[in-house]
Amino acid sequence: MHVDTAITSRKSVRRFLDTPIDRATITHILRVANRAPSGSNIQPWKVHVVTGAVKDQLCQRLLNAVDNGQSDAPEYHYYPQNWFEPYLERRRRCGFGLYETLGIGREDKAKRAAQARRNFHFFDAPVALLITMDRRLETGSFMDCGMFIQSVMLAARGQGLHTCPQAAFAWHHALIRDELQLDDTELLLCGISLGYEDTQAPENAFITEREDIEGFVTFH
Repeated sequence: MHVDTAITSRKSVRRFLDTPIDRATITHILRVANRAPSGSNIQPWKVHVVTGAVKDQLCQRLLNAVDNGQSDAPEYHYYPQNWFEPYLERRRRCGFGLYETLGIGREDKAKRAAQARRNFHFFDAPVALLITMDRRLETGSFMDCGMFIQSVMLAARGQGLHTCPQAAFAWHHALIRDELQLDDTELLLCGISLGYEDTQAPENAFITEREDIEGFVTFH
């Protein structure tokens, strides 16, 4: 797959087939992604690959926590504490666009919550990737990990697979740390669902819009 095609065909898939992914394919994707750049080549990322019964157990604990209204104070702020434009409007268009594709009304809080709940079984994907970094590192390592995460998603496209990067797990880091026995130095950044797209699912037809290049580029 040409790199341009991998980039432009990447999207956040929110319903996967249960078709298994063999370990060799997962290993290949992570080996390719490991060529991502990092400051002074420190390679700050770690990946926990979760499948099978271990994934089922983790998902059940997460779903139980969500259903009981339990969550953790996140260890980092993914979003601003006070939203402002143009970011607030972009966020709203994304959320409303997804719900509209699913036929969920803007005021239907129950169905919106049910859709959000699907995060916690990785949208039915057979493979869950949990990305961590050493908490003793600094802001630059967040950028490094971002480049690695993008590389994972593009390498997955090269294998005909799709992904969904998910920050939602940051609000359940203590539960995940306990279930997977993560070292205390590991800061949970996000999860990534990995698998084959369910092409019949309406939510997978939703493609987010992008700002035109004139809106974010200045030529000097």
